[in-house]
Order: sequence, then structure tokens, then C-alpha cells
Amino acid sequence: MIKPLSETTVLITGASRGIGAAIAVRFASVGMKVVIHYLHSHESANETARACLNLGAKVLTVTADVRNREQLKRMKEKMEKHDMVPDILVNNAGVAHYGLLQDVTEEDWERVMDVNLKGMFLCTQLFMEPMIRQKYGRIINVSSVWGISGASCEVVYSTAKGGVNAFTKALAKELAPSGVTVNAVAPGVVETSMNANLSETEKEALQNDIPAGRFAHPDEIASLVYFIALPESGYITGQIISPNGGWHT
Repeated sequence: MIKPLSETTVLITGASRGIGAAIAVRFASVGMKVVIHYLHSHESANETARACLNLGAKVLTVTADVRNREQLKRMKEKMEKHDMVPDILVNNAGVAHYGLLQDVTEEDWERVMDVNLKGMFLCTQLFMEPMIRQKYGRIINVSSVWGISGASCEVVYSTAKGGVNAFTKALAKELAPSGVTVNAVAPGVVETSMNANLSETEKEALQNDIPAGRFAHPDEIASLVYFIALPESGYITGQIISPNGGWHT
């Protein structure tokens, strides 16, 4: 059942800043009900919520560790009490890791895999059932260009995002008969705090390597996520769409 935009609810994990915050604001701008998830960044999440409220949207902020099923269940109960069951799930929460594989510890590996893969799995499993029942829903996973092409010194992160892409393609086939689409957006370099570790020299070298000559803005990624979430995008499923300025084709 396709609802009017004003009655449609979207849940964005990791929505306190960066791409997640931009996605929340984009959906709020059309009057959707927006659930902003965060873990530690309480003030940033409130800033995102205020931006959405200023656009006239109904907003709920929730907190949970996406690696913890019990915390996610409590988050889901809170959402249900506020009549904010998601028709659209954006699995955006993620962490990166930079370094040579020989220096990666088991703790590094587990952290990246648990947040990027286990978190996506748990959130999807918890929130897809209502979508299946109503024969309509959108699941959008935020991946990375490195999940497609791989990156030196980012083997763990590339592996996790490659798993996101495989999960997306497989689940899309599983849920297609139920009217639920599953897609991934795999950006190139985006102007976010995740890239704050780059020096100015490294940034300039990267920009020179990108045919578009610049990094993406979070709003550009948000617009693509929004398009995939629209009712008229119902024939797009199982796709890994990579907005990367022509960097990797």
C-alpha cells in the first residue's frame, strides 16, 4: 500500500551528521515523518532534528547501538508508540578503517564488520516485516565505491562494503515479490567528517584524480537516496548505484 508522503515514515541510521543528516533533511523537505537514529552524538542529532522540524516534518530521535539486537528492539518499541513504523529504511550507520592489513587487529576487524554488516542485518531484519505485510517498502543501504573496486590501505572497510553490496543484491531478489525494493548507494569521496583525517595535499591529489574535479556534497547523495525511495522507483531493485564523479566506472 503506497501512502501519501505526509504519512510515510523514514528511518535513517547514523543520521546525526554528514550523509545521514542530509538524507534526513531531504525527506523532511517533502513532509515525510523522519526518525533520526544516533548512538553517541546527541547534540548533533538534535541539530538535525531541529533542521527537519523547521521544514514542518514530524520528527523522532532515537538512540541504539546497531550491533545490539535488544537495544534496537527497544528503539523499535519507542517508534511504534509514536506511530513511526518505517516504510523506508536507510541503513547509513557505518565506520571506516584506514591502515595496512598487516596492522589490522581482530578488534579493528570486528568493529568494522559489526557496525557496517551486522548493524545493517539487524536493522533490516527488525524493520522489514511491516513492509512485507503492507506489500510496499524501500530498503536503501549506504555503501562505498570501495565496496565495488576495493582500496589499498582500506581492505577491511572495502570488505565490509562489498558485503553490503552482496547483501543488497541477494535481499532484493528475496523481497521483490513483496513489493519491497532493496538498493545500495555507493558514493565516492564525500565532504564529511569521515574524511577529516586527509591532509590538504591528500585532498588535492584525490580531487585531481576525480574527473569531476571535486568531492561530492552530502546533499547530492541525499537526493539520490530520496529518488530511489520514491514510489515511482519501484522497478529499481538490487542495484548498486555509485555517484563518484566519474572516478570509478
